[in-house]
Amino acid sequence: MTLQAQTISARFANALLASAAKTPSFDPRWIAQAGLSPHLLQLEGSRTTMESFAQLYRQIAVRMDDETVGMFSRPLRNGTLKYLCMIMLDASQLSIALNRFRNFFRLVNDDVQFEITRTTEGLVRIALLEKKDLGATRVLALEFMLMLMQGVTSWLIARKIPFVRIGFTFPQPAHAAEYEHLYPGPVYFNEPVTALYMDPAYLKEPIRQDQTSLGLFIRNAPMDWFYFSDTNRPHTHQLRDFLKDRLDQPLTVTEVAHALHTSPRTLARRLSAEGTTFQQTKDKLRRDLAIELLNKTSLPVALIGSKLGFEDPAAFNRAFRQWTGSAPGAYRKRQ
Repeated sequence: MTLQAQTISARFANALLASAAKTPSFDPRWIAQAGLSPHLLQLEGSRTTMESFAQLYRQIAVRMDDETVGMFSRPLRNGTLKYLCMIMLDASQLSIALNRFRNFFRLVNDDVQFEITRTTEGLVRIALLEKKDLGATRVLALEFMLMLMQGVTSWLIARKIPFVRIGFTFPQPAHAAEYEHLYPGPVYFNEPVTALYMDPAYLKEPIRQDQTSLGLFIRNAPMDWFYFSDTNRPHTHQLRDFLKDRLDQPLTVTEVAHALHTSPRTLARRLSAEGTTFQQTKDKLRRDLAIELLNKTSLPVALIGSKLGFEDPAAFNRAFRQWTGSAPGAYRKRQ
């Protein structure tokens, strides 16, 4: 399954809208224009695809002429991120590019600043320092800026950087489980500073992008800021890939393990090391595919449930309601 079809809590879309709503130019019609249902966004447990979230971000950024969608006291005018990336393209290595990023950002944002230092353990710390009160959208702003920094950093060297740790100054939020798609490393809360920590060896990596690839990176924003890599949870993604076209088959754990050339015990141990189980992985895959099929096809609800391996519509309805807070038929009608 592609990153675009992966789902994320509607909390992120709602936080984005709350930030945009602070400005006089905000128009609620932008939600529907981005292909989202205002009613669904308000349902407890509702989810959107990564693609839908990205479309909403782009819609708001263009309409507001602000690439940080109202998060800060000064707007980041459309095109700013493109020019920020352009001045980094001719840097000889990542360390120089990051210094340019830090210096450029200082010129266009009064509320937060980046600081690049070394820790006592020798790690590179890219800290996001709060210079002003960020208000009600503080959590989103900090999440957003670290996603931007990690996305740009990995894109510049054409490698997904596995950050050693990611720290946030705020307490662990209710949506923290979503961070597995957002940040490439272990996340800690109630930290002294919001920051990314990485191996200093990456600073010597050459810049591998040019203006042609820059155009695609900007058009895709913020899709390429998310961290989604098969190498991060290889066994989980191997299992998802195997199951996605076989959910309508009553396969047991033993049958799947043998098909993947391993034993049930080894498969369970590998999934546990990646923070999941066979059933959790299967359920998340079913959830994501159900949302995608309800959004993008006119297949009957009962048929969707059957394709996902549910024995009857009632079982599918119960599971979908547990995932999203809404029955699948009601979910589709609110689109």
